[in-house]
Amino acid sequence: MEEKNSTIQKTDFLENILRNKRKEVALKKQFFNKKNWEDFPFFSRKCFSLKQNLLSLPIGIIAEFKRKSPSKGWLNQEANLLEVTTGYQQAGAVGISILTDADFFGGSVEDIIAVRDKISCPILKKDFVVDEFQIYEAKAIGADVVLLIAAALTVPEVKNFARLAHQLGLEVLLEVHNKEELNYLNEYVDIVGVNNRNLDTFEVNIDTSLELANLIPSTFTKISESGISKIQTIKILKQAGYQGFLIGEHFIKEKDPADALRQFINQLIR
Repeated sequence: MEEKNSTIQKTDFLENILRNKRKEVALKKQFFNKKNWEDFPFFSRKCFSLKQNLLSLPIGIIAEFKRKSPSKGWLNQEANLLEVTTGYQQAGAVGISILTDADFFGGSVEDIIAVRDKISCPILKKDFVVDEFQIYEAKAIGADVVLLIAAALTVPEVKNFARLAHQLGLEVLLEVHNKEELNYLNEYVDIVGVNNRNLDTFEVNIDTSLELANLIPSTFTKISESGISKIQTIKILKQAGYQGFLIGEHFIKEKDPADALRQFINQLIR
């Protein structure tokens, strides 16, 4: 299968990120609590539905704003947040993923706050959730969807966090990497994202999505994540039953990410 990268030396980068994230959240909790978040203007807004967009719109591309990655460093340090995100929406993205981790991805929760009332499509707050505090934070800053990573959590944590997200009006994207992690699925998950990137080796293999496609119950909307850069790959994954595709580096590394998305979609619909 195409779009398969050579193996990079094994790393414990996920555990490093989670360790750092727990410290970050502990620090934030000294200054914010549930009541603080409820006072934020966006906390009471009705969320947009990414799931509905994926099911109703023909081109299910979720475009990602990501300044850097742990494996490749800076991707586009000069990218203008507002220009790129509004451009993504105008180009036809069904949703926009915004990395909010600072240390490893160069993001910030302020990135979502800055564009929330400038765009009218769903925003996925892409980060590493380790505490329910972050679910409240996601709602308060104007996110519509929260990411839960199976590899970073226990089965009970996923269910508890997903339940809380639903109580707050957020949708839940559960990210899995193998068939064993499908055991994390529960009734509060809205979207299942199969990440084609191996978290230990960074190897990207689209076959991961193809292997899991038929194992994901049809009651869940499913998307494929990472390593997608070719029109043919999208067509193969659509035939396998995927309704959406989260694409980040392929667009953001370009001088004009929004135009890159526009051209990609134009080729896709020909």
